[in-house]
Amino acid sequence: RNIDAFTLGAQSVNPKITTKVVWVNEWFNPPKETEAATSLINAGVDVLYHNTNSPAVLKTAQERGKRALGYNSDMSSFAPKAHLASSQINWAPYYIKTIQDVLAGKPVGNQMAWWGVKEGAIDIVSMADDIPADIKAKVADVKAGLKDGSFKIWKGPIMDNTGKVQIKAGEVADDKFLGGLMFYVAGVEGSIPGAK
Repeated sequence: RNIDAFTLGAQSVNPKITTKVVWVNEWFNPPKETEAATSLINAGVDVLYHNTNSPAVLKTAQERGKRALGYNSDMSSFAPKAHLASSQINWAPYYIKTIQDVLAGKPVGNQMAWWGVKEGAIDIVSMADDIPADIKAKVADVKAGLKDGSFKIWKGPIMDNTGKVQIKAGEVADDKFLGGLMFYVAGVEGSIPGAK
């Protein structure tokens, strides 16, 4: 989902953007993250994004004169010249609700929670000063739409990278669909390891 959502967002600015993926299969392994970032840079990528927890990707981007986005927390201090923005995750709203549910005797556990901007669980922070004003305005508009529910990331038509329509025009993916998502959207190279 994150790879596809990143690609859809990038393509909303430039429809010709493509995404290359390197899997490290760990949440925190700076040497592997550095190796993956280096291989992508050597393959000609312009901007790096990661779904891991160390700043290794940003540091590698800065060392190699590329740009990158942080993940999970504000990573701007680790590579200020490379940093474009960070997606920051805030677990507090989820933990607060879960604790309140436990205290109220409500059942908890094994619940799928797709919390985001609306719930205060995700934000984009520390956007670089050199990002053009019109792009910052577009980001603000999308954030507002995610917060009030008027913007849907997973609204069709969405095709996978084999040309198959995965979400029909006008349809919006539900949680069950997103929970089982095993395809790359058009523009992402390759296939998901283990996908049928």
